[in-house]
Amino acid sequence: MTVHPERVRTRPGHPGTKPYLRLLTATQFAFNIGFYAVLPYLATHLGDGLGMAGWLIGLVLGLRTFSQQGLFVIGGALTDRYGPRPVVLAGCALRIAGLCWLALAGSTATVIAAVVLIGFAAALYSPAVESETARAAVAHESETGTPRAQVLAVFSAAGQAGAFLGPLLGTLPLLLGGGFRAACLAGALVFGCVLAGHARLMPHRPRAAAGRPGRGGFPRTPRDVFANRPFLVLCLAHSTYLVSYNQLYLALPVEVEHATGSQSALGGLFALSSLLVVGVQLPLTRWSAHRIAPRTALVAGLAVVAAGFAAVPLAPGGPAGLLPGATLVVLLTLGQMLLVPAARGLVPDLVDDHRLGLATGALSSVSGLAVLVGSAATGMLLGTPGPVLWTALAAVPLAGAALALTLPRGGRTPVPPDTVAD
Repeated sequence: MTVHPERVRTRPGHPGTKPYLRLLTATQFAFNIGFYAVLPYLATHLGDGLGMAGWLIGLVLGLRTFSQQGLFVIGGALTDRYGPRPVVLAGCALRIAGLCWLALAGSTATVIAAVVLIGFAAALYSPAVESETARAAVAHESETGTPRAQVLAVFSAAGQAGAFLGPLLGTLPLLLGGGFRAACLAGALVFGCVLAGHARLMPHRPRAAAGRPGRGGFPRTPRDVFANRPFLVLCLAHSTYLVSYNQLYLALPVEVEHATGSQSALGGLFALSSLLVVGVQLPLTRWSAHRIAPRTALVAGLAVVAAGFAAVPLAPGGPAGLLPGATLVVLLTLGQMLLVPAARGLVPDLVDDHRLGLATGALSSVSGLAVLVGSAATGMLLGTPGPVLWTALAAVPLAGAALALTLPRGGRTPVPPDTVAD
């Protein structure tokens, strides 16, 4: 992979890359704890607590996803314009307000407004943190030789650990009799701590200069980012992964219910996925970052995801019939661990540094739109014979792998075999 040292020098007044990466990684961990302390219990609250119909619950959850994932590009553009600090602080403040509002909301209109505010808050702070992490990972790679994918794997594992611990935090208020309102307030408290910590610790970064000439043919304007063919190819390839990952919430429950007669085992399979990322992400990425190029890791990861879907109709029924579903979860998670750090690490090589926030947001927004279309298509296939469904689902990441093969090959940065991300 080609690294551009002139684009990643530490700015005056900016902390060293290691302390800054620690802050950003801790941020991702805290974000997911606060978010997942509430999200798993939202649908139950809307149905049992507020008496909403099933279609309305689906609409509310869909609006939350769209207001977050679909609007990432806005948060990314604001990060490029004003720097990450004000965008992260504003997003945290909006998330606190949204969670407190949701705790008190009792009507459909107020619930929808609170949920959209919660989603838009993430559309602000997530692209800011992700683009800063990619920028700092490139700088760290230039300074130390540690592959950026290895650094980004630490970031991913921290987020997954937060996603695993968040629901456990959310159960405490429920077990103590506080109910959903207390869970919302607990999540708001976590974000309050994040806001206070970042107001003190997050450095100021000069905002991007409008119209600054690009270097080496990189895009100079927001419009040019979307005219950048290699970057769009990366977006489309990455979107096939997210369409596939979304099947954990669409096709996997159908498979588990078909095999066992209920969906009660889903929680254990989701926990298996989280624990795999926490335990295996770092050694797997450390191995791949030293031996294969990022494009190869992206292609291989998508191929492993495709193998997970193809294995479902082939795997024999295991204990309680869960072996096919468990095989899908394991292979999909392993593919995710290969391809996500590689995809994020490729973005800084395809766009100018001053458009990195916009590009990071666009990567998620394009994927969000693909998930919207892909979910509708999967819904139509759920009633078809099993081999037809799983073959169609396997074809999606395979198409992404074929697209990824057209990306610039790049090279690997030579690093000592014992280099470890800090």
